[in-house]
Amino acid sequence: MRRPCAEDGAQITALIAAAPPLDRNSAYCNLLQCTDFADTCVVAERGGRIVGWVSGYRPPAAPDDMFVWQVAVDSSARGEGLAARMLDALIARPAAAGATSLITTITEANAASWALFAAFARRHGAGLTKAPRFERDAHLGGTHDTEWEARIGPLPTTD
Repeated sequence: MRRPCAEDGAQITALIAAAPPLDRNSAYCNLLQCTDFADTCVVAERGGRIVGWVSGYRPPAAPDDMFVWQVAVDSSARGEGLAARMLDALIARPAAAGATSLITTITEANAASWALFAAFARRHGAGLTKAPRFERDAHLGGTHDTEWEARIGPLPTTD
């Protein structure tokens, strides 16, 4: 596992496209994550090929939070606990120091993501709360299911 770089952008774009129900970002967006947000993103590589991706950032208005935007695992690496290990690697990074909560948004039907983040909360002895963040009609023009915010905290301190 490592920080991403600009050269990873095309592989990450392809990985996300092959991992429904993830929303496809533009290749440019993925390049920005690989460069401007590299310290809060994780690439998992096997044999020179990217098989895992976590994108995240520290929201400027909420610097105590670590927001996880996307988690993608290639079909060849599923069932190995890779997503969990990438999340653990993310919160162990210096860029996550001082974060007291990990947050993400998940649609109600995405059982795999709910299971991943619930397991993360249990593993770290933290609570998980759920509330609507971006609603189907009010925010997403009726074209996308409501995104529920999952907030996990407090995160363990790394003194």
